[in-house]
Amino acid sequence: MPTTSTPLRFTAAFRAHPAGVALVTADAGAGPAALTATSVASVSVDPPMLMFSVSDASSSSPTVAAADTVVVHLLAAEQLHLAKLGATSGIDRFADASLWSRLPTGEVYFLDAPIRIRARVVERLRVGTSSVMVVEALDIDGFGTDPGSTAPLVYHDRGWHSLGDHSRIE
Repeated sequence: MPTTSTPLRFTAAFRAHPAGVALVTADAGAGPAALTATSVASVSVDPPMLMFSVSDASSSSPTVAAADTVVVHLLAAEQLHLAKLGATSGIDRFADASLWSRLPTGEVYFLDAPIRIRARVVERLRVGTSSVMVVEALDIDGFGTDPGSTAPLVYHDRGWHSLGDHSRIE
């Protein structure tokens, strides 16, 4: 039976699948990098592990792929500016020094993110034109607000959306 799977059909299928939005930062020693990721997923609770993929097409890919640690920022709708910053190519994502800082351990992080997870890279897996990064959460910060008080940022059909009571179906 012939396959109906093509890159165009695959892209169209996942364009119809909504995903949470995160910003990943890293510094492998030559300066910080950031990218917006919609592939973040939890893998294990004990030990606390998550994963995300990094496309070779991303200018941040070499830095993120070479880093020993990363910071995964789980974004709410109020951080749309950070999602757009990480998704825009050809710019200096760290030009505005008022948006970011460094943790005492050296990792770069954006100040405005509601949840930040500092993580150690434990596995890098080459898959097609991407790398899947499996990371172990070392520190989780940013629970200063009630988790239900911020609307999650979601990417769907090439657009940014927020979830809230208006979108609840049950």
